[in-house]
Amino acid sequence: MAAAYAALVSLTHIIHQIEHHPRPPLCLHKQQVHSLAQSLSFLQQFLETYTSHAVYTEEAQHLEMRIADAAHSAEDVIESQIVDRILDQTNSNSVDFHRRLEDAIEHMNSIAREAIEIKETLERSCSTSIAAGSSKSAYTEQRFVAVGIDDALYELLDKLTGGITDCQMIAIVGMGGIGKSTVARKVYENQLIAYHFDILAWITVSQEYSVIALLQLIALKITMPSDWEPLNRMCEDELGEIIYRSLWRGRYLIVMDDIWDIEVLNQLKIFFPNNRNGSRIIITTRLSNLTYELSNCYTHEVKFLDEDASWDLLCEIVFGERNCPLELVEVGKRIAKNCSGVPLSIVVVGGLLAKSEPTQEYWEYILRDLSSVVNSEDDERCLKILHLSYRKLPLYLKPCFLYMSVFPEDSVIRVSTLIKLLVGERFLKPMSGKSHEEVAEDCVKELIDRNLILASSYCYDGKVKMCKMHDLFRNLCLREVEKQKFFRTLTEQSLGIPQDMSSERRIVIYKRKSEEDHFPDQVFDALGSAKFIRSLISEFHFQEPLPLLNTRLMRVCSLVDESFPEAILQQVNLSYLSLTGNVPLLPRRIHSSISLLWNLQTLIWVTNAIIPSEIWKMPLIKHVIFSKAKLPDPPIDDGIVLENLQTLLKIYYEDFTEGGPRSCISNLARLHKLESLGIVIDPFPDVEDTRRHLVRNLTFPHSLKKLTIGHTRLHWEDLTTKIGSLPLLQVLKLKWQSFVGTKWETVEGKFCSLKFLVVEFCDLEHWMTESTHFPRLERVVLRNLPLLKEIDSSIGDIPTLGSIELEFCTISAVISAKTLLEEQEELGNDGIRVRVLLSRKNKVVESLASPNFQVIT
Repeated sequence: MAAAYAALVSLTHIIHQIEHHPRPPLCLHKQQVHSLAQSLSFLQQFLETYTSHAVYTEEAQHLEMRIADAAHSAEDVIESQIVDRILDQTNSNSVDFHRRLEDAIEHMNSIAREAIEIKETLERSCSTSIAAGSSKSAYTEQRFVAVGIDDALYELLDKLTGGITDCQMIAIVGMGGIGKSTVARKVYENQLIAYHFDILAWITVSQEYSVIALLQLIALKITMPSDWEPLNRMCEDELGEIIYRSLWRGRYLIVMDDIWDIEVLNQLKIFFPNNRNGSRIIITTRLSNLTYELSNCYTHEVKFLDEDASWDLLCEIVFGERNCPLELVEVGKRIAKNCSGVPLSIVVVGGLLAKSEPTQEYWEYILRDLSSVVNSEDDERCLKILHLSYRKLPLYLKPCFLYMSVFPEDSVIRVSTLIKLLVGERFLKPMSGKSHEEVAEDCVKELIDRNLILASSYCYDGKVKMCKMHDLFRNLCLREVEKQKFFRTLTEQSLGIPQDMSSERRIVIYKRKSEEDHFPDQVFDALGSAKFIRSLISEFHFQEPLPLLNTRLMRVCSLVDESFPEAILQQVNLSYLSLTGNVPLLPRRIHSSISLLWNLQTLIWVTNAIIPSEIWKMPLIKHVIFSKAKLPDPPIDDGIVLENLQTLLKIYYEDFTEGGPRSCISNLARLHKLESLGIVIDPFPDVEDTRRHLVRNLTFPHSLKKLTIGHTRLHWEDLTTKIGSLPLLQVLKLKWQSFVGTKWETVEGKFCSLKFLVVEFCDLEHWMTESTHFPRLERVVLRNLPLLKEIDSSIGDIPTLGSIELEFCTISAVISAKTLLEEQEELGNDGIRVRVLLSRKNKVVESLASPNFQVIT
């Protein structure tokens, strides 16, 4: 249902955008808006209900496609009219437009009426059926060879048999297929557990459950056989009382495998007494965020197997106690490595290899097509288990999850870019009180908490900076994408590209893997017919302009192109535009008609750009990112001042002569919502006095959270007055002679929110400060400071400080950092890490290395 839901939400967004835009390109009749809004709201609610009952049958698929088509039709009518209005097309007929829109609304209303009948049938069915619940997962008997879990075993045994006497919950967390149940079973069956606990019970909860059935199952396991027969006639409270009394008799261990919902824990644990004798409860779950809601809970995360453990597991499955033939070792290790550390994948592949002749030719064949083996039709175990995670997703998360597969395999994805793309696609469900970016961030975080995507690095504030998708889940996504026609993928290996792609809404083009930089001609022909696409994402560098002229309705465009194709400016509905490639030496000019892009929110152009003053007329734009660009002054007669701008990066100021362009730095103070700013001043001005005067008048908006500056050549005392007083500033990067002078002395009451500080390439010798001057500082990076004498030891007293990094600094500064660290360790503070990067080997510094003092040469 993800495609249909995304289409409905997208249409809702466009109506809202038109109604609330300061300069709407179109007026809609109130009656039409009301009728359309009613159908959209009902159908969204219907899909949310329908997905919880319906299996993905042909009937469900057909219904979804009809809903998606109806929403797409209405959207095409509205956005085509917007294009005609903005570009002054002669065929912009208001009467014809409202007639076509009325037809689209009636089509949607007719589907809504059918959906009402289906909804009533579902409600009658639900009211007459009894939820039996599942006391046994379809995969309860799935058993993995326990390779590489010895460390986890000992850690969990220690938690189970030692420590606190209060009843404690232990959560074993990890993605589907990674071996959570295996770890739990290995612990559960350990002889020490049997000796330590008086009462043991294992139940599998699964995604659909009945509380009374689970209580019956627990009672069966912990009571005497003579009590079993009456259990079927008891209510929840009666069963709970029996369980409570039975568990009170001794030290117990209850394992609840495959938990999907905090509610089932709340309903069951009230019957588990805290008899303060060291009883324990183990749960396994794919949902990391579930553990946040549990008190007195210890979390153990199951990690991916390393290459050695993966190979050991594969060998044990294929050969048992026999050795692997020498000629298969190399290819076998590559197969194990390509399973990416997921035991479930290794088991599936190993099972296939164990049933075949162990020949090098066959194993190499398996290696070449490993992805299709893991997801093979002959053995769907792996995919089915992973598919449970997708099926259980809330409907609003499913489009976001499927969208992750637009990125190439093994991509490390910048979360900030992903968020901008999700906002541009407009299928995020609005949430009261939250911006679209906040909603997107919450969705990404929830997918990470559910172990559907993986965090690979973190920002200074603990938020995920980079993420990636495991190959298995990406393959699952691609299957669903194809089934639901969510987007079309084109590669150089694409076969049978249809000549007519007019029904496609999103097209993704992956780069050719061969050295030849040429894409099949049929791709150009196919794109020429894709007149209704909303998204075009390509990592391929085309040798000729893309055929965009027939593509009037795009909202997301990401291309590898150093130029600014003129056809782009015809895409007036664009919300996200990214053009990347080699940065040219000479600046490229953006045409003034960019202001026609009434809906643009993100503009990324990795080039040396000249921005027209018309950009100030774009009220919705939030993120502007260049490699180098000049920000012009706004038109004198225009009241709109980029009122929603949040990100402005790589802005460059030059030519400070009296006759030069104004490009006044004071314009920055007018950007009242600006959160992230990067500016550079021309390091070689013709008139130094004029330049210094203008820079000294530099004023930043108080909304800033991140600031990067370079070549400003301000004095260190200016840092306190101009930047230190910014109340929300969390990240400050001082680059390339941004400040001059040898002495920086801080004062109290400034930098109140600063968490991350970078100082590099300047003449700083002495930095004198107190711990109270940076009350929230967490990370300090000092880079290429050839004159810095030492680091003030009081920095170590900052209670929030976690790390100090010195890259290519003086030996005396490094030694002072070591002294600072030792002083803190003597005080019992072992939470600070120091990382030193040297330009060449130095035995004195290398001898200082310790667990908290890392030296890299």
